Parts: sequence; C-alpha cells; structure tokens
Amino acid sequence: MKYLLMIHSNPITWGHPSFLHTEAGKALPKKARDALAAQLDNLLKELDANGELITAVPLDPPSKTRVVRVREGVRATTDGPYSEAKEQLAGVFLIDVASQSRAEEVAATIPEAGFFAVEVRPVSVLG
Repeated sequence: MKYLLMIHSNPITWGHPSFLHTEAGKALPKKARDALAAQLDNLLKELDANGELITAVPLDPPSKTRVVRVREGVRATTDGPYSEAKEQLAGVFLIDVASQSRAEEVAATIPEAGFFAVEVRPVSVLG
C-alpha cells in the first residue's frame, strides 16, 4: 500500500534537512546532529534497497509558493502557501509498504518527527 509521509517544518527556520535548522537542532552537539543526518541518510538507503521508497523530495520555502484558483473561468494566482500556519509542508516521502504500521514506523524514523511532525496519509488508487 502506498503512503505519503508529509514532513512539516517552520518557515522561519527553513532548510534541508529541516531539523538541523531549528533552534533545538542547532543546540545539539555536532556528534548528535551528525547522527541525525546519518539516520536520515541510512533510512533513505534502506527504503531504496528494500524497494519501499518511491521518491523523497524536499520542498522550497513557503515564500516561493504560488496558489492558483480558477473562478468562472478566470485564473487568479497569489503568493504564499494555501494556509497561514506556523508549520508548513517541507518535504514528502512516497513509500510503498506492507501496512500502515510499517508506514508509521518509517515516519517515526524520519528525524523531523522529533522536532515537528510527519503526517502519514494513505494514497488512494484511482479507477
């Protein structure tokens, strides 16, 4: 089953990997920061090696976001993210795993889960 793991972060401390740009992340000893970076790298390698990773992509900051709406055939484009919130979507993993439990296990291994949140959402199959 496919799941989208949505990594949230604060636009004020934007950067990838986002946990290294938070105040809490910056306060960690270098050894701890390096361990978290290695944890993320190892997770990506593991998921790729066992065929569970479809893709993982970081997103540019919300300040580069554009929202498009079409009303009565007229397109309107505005700056900024769709919603005003303290946390914004920072990146996504698209995975194909055996169960929701495995998807949650993967989400908990993403370092940002310890600093912000990682949302786990099943991907519906069209058709």
